[in-house]
Amino acid sequence: MSVIEHDQNEIITEESVITVTPAAVTVIRNLLEQRQIPNHVLRVFVSGGGCSGMQYGMGFEASAQSHDTVVAIDGVRLAIDPTSLMYLQGATIDFVDSLMGGGFRIDNPNAASSCGCGHSFKSKDSSGAESSAGGCSSCSSGSY
Repeated sequence: MSVIEHDQNEIITEESVITVTPAAVTVIRNLLEQRQIPNHVLRVFVSGGGCSGMQYGMGFEASAQSHDTVVAIDGVRLAIDPTSLMYLQGATIDFVDSLMGGGFRIDNPNAASSCGCGHSFKSKDSSGAESSAGGCSSCSSGSY
């Protein structure tokens, strides 16, 4: 179960905001330790761009902003801004390690379609016709 903090003051226990698998939590924790930034948060965000219209991003930051939703899971904290949360609500972040490449993967129920690279998606509420999963020049890895 995760603990959700809104505006850094209110703590709400809720599982439906975003799910992070144990494998992903372990990798995030290891990265924080390796970089010697154990108190940082992992910002997970969505921005315009990518081959399908929207793209995922992740990066470490010293602290969350006052408007962020902070998801704390087993000592790891993820910060999500309100706009990104609209697109990531109910998503699952996993870490996959395979012979063909590994990295973070986001299973997003709000995506109508995704590019083969796994880095970009088209939201269900986007205007225009839904496109099928396609390809782009960066489709070789499929992970972050």
